[in-house]
Amino acid sequence: MIQRPVRALFSPAIGLAAACALCGCGREGSVDAAAPSAPAPVAVHVVTVQPKSVPIAFDVVGQVEGSKQVEVRARVSGILVRQFYREGDPVAAGAPLFEIDPAPFEVALAQARAQLAQASAQVAQAQREETRLKPLVADRAVSRKEYDDATSARQLAEAAVQQASAAVRQAELNLSYTRVTAPVAGISGRAEHSLGTLITTDAGGSLLTTVNQLSPIWVRFSLAQSDLAKLPGGRVSQTSPVDVQVVLSDGSVYPLKGRLNFAATAIDQRLGTQQLRAEFDNPKQQLLPGGFVNVRVTAGKRDNVFLVPQAAVIQTEKSYLVFAIDADGKAAAKPVQTGDWIGSDWAITSGLAAGDRVIVDNLLKIRPGVPVTEAPSAAPGK
Repeated sequence: MIQRPVRALFSPAIGLAAACALCGCGREGSVDAAAPSAPAPVAVHVVTVQPKSVPIAFDVVGQVEGSKQVEVRARVSGILVRQFYREGDPVAAGAPLFEIDPAPFEVALAQARAQLAQASAQVAQAQREETRLKPLVADRAVSRKEYDDATSARQLAEAAVQQASAAVRQAELNLSYTRVTAPVAGISGRAEHSLGTLITTDAGGSLLTTVNQLSPIWVRFSLAQSDLAKLPGGRVSQTSPVDVQVVLSDGSVYPLKGRLNFAATAIDQRLGTQQLRAEFDNPKQQLLPGGFVNVRVTAGKRDNVFLVPQAAVIQTEKSYLVFAIDADGKAAAKPVQTGDWIGSDWAITSGLAAGDRVIVDNLLKIRPGVPVTEAPSAAPGK
């Protein structure tokens, strides 16, 4: 028995329905693929800014120097025979420091006194001669000329006494200069010459040591013209309300505040700065001459300033900007004018308004118009 192949029966109505179903599915799938999906809001933390008054402050480098830095120099030449102090010890004003061999000056003083005695004897002799001749002139026993010569001799002898007295005084001074004393109270420096050295009075050989007065002590510093432009009046004077503090090398703040005691009245043309100096009490000698310190200068305040975290400020090629949340809950870029850093914040002088909600994180995901949502603040300790 021969089997014939069975043919499938296909209804035109069923085929049309299937075709329509396939076409419909294709169109629906293409519509879904082309429809854009709304981006999910970006969770961010924000700070709500309000205008504040902030101090105008600068941190600059300063150098410490003694309020009195005195070079102790020899006034007479001679052999250095004694040193009375230990280098680096505090010394009082008038305390002996060195002694130059006094023997030659003692001899010179003795000679000067002898010359004074000789001149005094000549005065006495001239006075006796003048006294003897005076009545004889009246009796015409001697000529008037002889009496005048006696008077002149007495006057010359008196002048010689004055000269000899000055020589004695000079010799006494020279002898006193052999004992070199501290001109001011302070900390003694290194001795420049060893005992037995011939000390001279020229510039190169007369320096014996130095004495630095450490309390009060001075700190010199300067402000650039760009910093001065931020101050009222564009300069600092001794009457300006300036607060000066010193930050030590370990980061701690020196406990005593300084007093401005010098402000240059002209700008240094080479450096473009105004030279300033502050005075600090230094009872514990924490500040030593020659050292460098950070000087924190506060001069007045600036009003209507907004403080935002430094991480919230973005620097572009031409300006700075921050992102804030607008009324529609989307990110909006705001160009701002920046001031100085104040702690961990950046001072914004223009571009923000009171109540603006500034975005402080997730800035890499933020673009203008991107919807954002405010994330809850982190719990303390997290």
